[in-house]
Amino acid sequence: MRSPLTKVVQEQNESEEIDMTPMLDVVFILLIFFIVTASFVKESGIDVNRPEAATATKKARANILVAISDKGEIWINKRHVDIRSVQANIERLKAENPQGTVVIQADKKSTTETLIKVMDAARSAGVYDVSIAAQEV
Repeated sequence: MRSPLTKVVQEQNESEEIDMTPMLDVVFILLIFFIVTASFVKESGIDVNRPEAATATKKARANILVAISDKGEIWINKRHVDIRSVQANIERLKAENPQGTVVIQADKKSTTETLIKVMDAARSAGVYDVSIAAQEV
């Protein structure tokens, strides 16, 4: 027959195990918090030397970034794009995010002709909220 003391010792041994469930719950909640609050920066693909403007304002929801280099190259989502396929790319990006706006980052030395062609392609794709990026003075 067992003594009551051995029963108490066995119960204590079983209760000495650490329950990891609350700690794992906290870790997963922190992970979800950091993923949700992380800001993801979209880049056009190249560094552009933007012109300065005294009235430049920051655009909060610029989802479609188009960059025009000083040599007239057009970049969308880190990919070099031909002028003829700009409209198709903007249509695809607009389908992914219908509330998105287009921001064109044109280099100081890029031609106005290329800028106008990109603006026309954006409007032809159905995006009428087109902005041109500039640096604040």
